[in-house]
Amino acid sequence: MLLHIPEVLAASDVTRFRTLLDQAEWVDGRVTAGPQSARTKDNQQISEDNPAAKEIGGLILDALQSNAMFMSAALPLRVFPPLFNRYQGGQSFGTHVDNAIRQVAGTPHRIRTDLSATLFLTDPGDYEGGELIVEDTYGVQTIKLPAGHLVLYPGTSLHHVRPVTRGARVSSFFWIQSMVRDDGRRTMLFDMDMAIQRIAQESPSHPSVVQLTGVYHNLMRQWAEL
Repeated sequence: MLLHIPEVLAASDVTRFRTLLDQAEWVDGRVTAGPQSARTKDNQQISEDNPAAKEIGGLILDALQSNAMFMSAALPLRVFPPLFNRYQGGQSFGTHVDNAIRQVAGTPHRIRTDLSATLFLTDPGDYEGGELIVEDTYGVQTIKLPAGHLVLYPGTSLHHVRPVTRGARVSSFFWIQSMVRDDGRRTMLFDMDMAIQRIAQESPSHPSVVQLTGVYHNLMRQWAEL
């Protein structure tokens, strides 16, 4: 499942975060790349231990926790602390697949990367190029979203970022270990949850609401890993 989640961050938050990020120290983005992706990665990142990155990352995690669509689609068990990257002056990231396991810096904790996420912090009109290209089950998808919007997609997907030929593309990126590792099952649960919510809004007393909610939770009992 590839999902566009709108307005994860308010415009005022994006502006404040960008001010802090623009003042931070940026380093070669290959510091977080594996051996395969390092050969095709050309961007800048902010160090994981940078105070501004940690502060903004925590606020992003708070925003995700309160976003009903994200919680329903990702069913998060663990979320990797958000990282930040910047592409400019022709920089790009060639086709790659994300590492299956990520170590959280400075801790003994690791997460399985069931889902990848990119949270855009630059409006599309402020730069040219920089599209995120994801090879999805249903073909090649091109993603370039407004600032504050997020795209969620399976960590198993091949993807790349096209060269940025004007301006700068700034984003946050991170990974999620889901309670339900299988993408097909997560998609089924998300579709069911959305349908239950629609029925509940249109006909709150309809008996199907309780019945379908029971089916949803029984499937979660079978599939969830905690």
